[in-house]
Amino acid sequence: MKPLVLFWHRRDLRTHDNVGLAAAVSSGHPVAGFFCFDRSILDHLPVDDRRIGFIHSELQRVSQEYQAAGGTLLTQYGSPLEMLQSTVKELAESGWNVVAIHTNRDYAPYPVKRDSEVASWCNQEGLTFQTHDDHVILPPEAVLKDDGLPYTVFTPYSRKWHKTLEAAERRPLKEAKVTLKGHTAPLTKKSGHLPSLSDMGFDGQVATPSQWQAFANRKPDPDVLAKYAERRDTPSVVGTSRMSLHLRFGTVSVRSLAKQGFQKSEKWLTELIWREFYQAILHHFPHSASDAFRAKYDRIPWRHDDAHFSAWCAGKTGYPMVDAGMRELNATGFMHNRVRMVVASFLCKHLLLDWRLGERYFAEKLLDFELASNVGGWQWASGSGCDAAPYFRVFNPESQLKKFDPKGAYVRKWVPEWGTPAYPEPIVEHKMARQRAIDTYKAALAGA
Repeated sequence: MKPLVLFWHRRDLRTHDNVGLAAAVSSGHPVAGFFCFDRSILDHLPVDDRRIGFIHSELQRVSQEYQAAGGTLLTQYGSPLEMLQSTVKELAESGWNVVAIHTNRDYAPYPVKRDSEVASWCNQEGLTFQTHDDHVILPPEAVLKDDGLPYTVFTPYSRKWHKTLEAAERRPLKEAKVTLKGHTAPLTKKSGHLPSLSDMGFDGQVATPSQWQAFANRKPDPDVLAKYAERRDTPSVVGTSRMSLHLRFGTVSVRSLAKQGFQKSEKWLTELIWREFYQAILHHFPHSASDAFRAKYDRIPWRHDDAHFSAWCAGKTGYPMVDAGMRELNATGFMHNRVRMVVASFLCKHLLLDWRLGERYFAEKLLDFELASNVGGWQWASGSGCDAAPYFRVFNPESQLKKFDPKGAYVRKWVPEWGTPAYPEPIVEHKMARQRAIDTYKAALAGA
């Protein structure tokens, strides 16, 4: 039989500047692409989930790139391990002997467990299973304290990140060049064609680009990067790069973005380092995916108020910036980062509702949802995470509005009834809610 290498695409939906794919191509054997719509994830998503539409659209592009190079992208729907097993078996029946599977690492708890199971099966079958670091510039193990322990505070992590990169002479920023043409396998497939959205139980309308309009560009606007530091906190303008969705699914290379950060905006580069910091935290402390990073914060007696949570979700709290942010999220799958901090603080502090409720809502609605950053951001807002603001820091949504949207341009776009009798009164009073939060946190952390 003819030897074949599979490259398993996950959060790297591109055939350029791809570390794992470059390694697969350099193996000396023909390469075929593989992707699996993981039912253990998809079966819990709403039928109108726009992220699945985005992935589906991007896979069509990636498949075309394989075809242009004379190759094939095999796409399955089911359990990744079972689909890999059946694909390897089917290829063997067609005269192809899969000798290795390459893929890029994911550092969250579920992917780590999944990859361990795949690695175990590969070992049993005599297959090589090799993972690569592509999703971040520096993997979690590369940025550690001098005693070998992981950082839990961002600023020293950031300093060490820069020091590590410089020590490596910035080689991690080097493009991972991929030449598919002449290195692919001309497969005749019985299966492995891209399943339709309806076949997987999703609404076909979510595959239209208008569903992710906020992330239409694949390259950051140079003007945005040049003015990033001064405009990043103004939600009424496009002052952020809008690269988060592309980073989430790897439709752009983080290396290419980091290079632009070094060239054009140190402040924007810092945001990329925050992303890597949260990846490292989740990797080293997987309990933080569902529990407070600092265990004592799980003693906080969160309120249970369905009416207040519903008002927050719907953008009807009576606080204009909070409501504008939630309505933008519900309508577009995007929310400005400054506003994310305001609405998260409001849920945890003003309403005293469990940060996990907000984290799960964001996880459902955000197109650019990424577990590490989402959990990290919510725990930062609630005061329960690493490198957290003190628990007595409570964002004032009214002063945040005056500071970052002084003319109300952002709010009026999403809350047209603001300033009219149709707009609701605040569901809580700021001064009372702030003091309640501080008192509740203080008592809980004191062990009362």
